Amino acid sequence: MQKFKKFTGIVAGIDRANIDTDAIIPKQYLKSIKRSGFGINLFDDWRYLDPGEPGQDHSQRRVNPDFVLNRDPFKHAQILLARKNFACGSSREHAVWALMDFGIKVVIAPSYADIFYNNSFKNGLLPIVLGDELVEQLFSELEKSTDYQLSVDLENQVVSDAGGMELAFEIDEFRKYCLLNGLDDIGLTMRHAETIEAFERQYYERLPWLK
Repeated sequence: MQKFKKFTGIVAGIDRANIDTDAIIPKQYLKSIKRSGFGINLFDDWRYLDPGEPGQDHSQRRVNPDFVLNRDPFKHAQILLARKNFACGSSREHAVWALMDFGIKVVIAPSYADIFYNNSFKNGLLPIVLGDELVEQLFSELEKSTDYQLSVDLENQVVSDAGGMELAFEIDEFRKYCLLNGLDDIGLTMRHAETIEAFERQYYERLPWLK
């Protein structure tokens, strides 16, 4: 998992509450578990005007010109702004993979479905929780600009813009540590590789017939 670094990115807003995981990545794309290649199908039913299937040449599909992620500069967005209860519905880790494969590094919303929220940290995506009033403020700023950008400073837990607005956010210290250091569950385990190897050697020395 890559380390999360301070960055400035374009913000795309989807002004809807209760966006479910089937909207983020429809069920027909869940057959693969490679973690990559899902970006082209992010919000598939909203981005395209005709149905899609796995393995299809998606460049030949009719694109919905009204959907935000199909328009410049939002097709290069790294920050997604949404309303409450983002990523509700079924528990599919593919929703996080699709967002990240598209290029999204941060989601900002008032609340999230628990499973999506936990999966985000395990994959390096930062889900920032801001209150309804602050999210409304960001949507208002987004409407004023054709290329609204935010800077995200995880270490200092601040979201800011070029106009001087600064919004602090809370995050669990352990999850913050893992993101800053690029540690997923496997990475956390491998920090103790020498201890694990020593245990295995001693274990098989005592019980050699188990090899």
